[in-house]
Amino acid sequence: MSWDLILWIIFFFINIALLASTFYQILCLSDLEADYMNPYESASRINSIVVPDFILQGVLCILFLLTWHWFLFLISVPITGYNAMLFMKQQHLIYVTEVFRTLSAEKKYRVAKLAFYLLLFIIVIVRILAAGSLSLYQSEEELDIRSYFLEF
Repeated sequence: MSWDLILWIIFFFINIALLASTFYQILCLSDLEADYMNPYESASRINSIVVPDFILQGVLCILFLLTWHWFLFLISVPITGYNAMLFMKQQHLIYVTEVFRTLSAEKKYRVAKLAFYLLLFIIVIVRILAAGSLSLYQSEEELDIRSYFLEF
């Protein structure tokens, strides 16, 4: 198995984790909005996964940079930078006393992140299929023209 395929599988699992955590945060905020969950419980659940979510996004962005996937690195830098800015200003946590005032903005931010991760998921799936097919049909000395068109 080629290293490219292994890296894309790692990107796939990181992306799945980011999708799941973002969807869970949206679900907690929706339950809070519908009064199925109290503000303290919702804030504590969301705050417990915010920092691991930021770290995982940073790792994904650094992996894109280190593996020379410039296009994916450039489209993931804005979210990573925004996460870093929120963390530096200490605005990354949801406060129980202000949760209803910021509920709409928090949901919009997480829906935008979910849309970004879904787009990234589609790109990663396509790249896994391309890397798998190229590793199966390409020998060491052959050059395949498809590999140049599928590189981002």
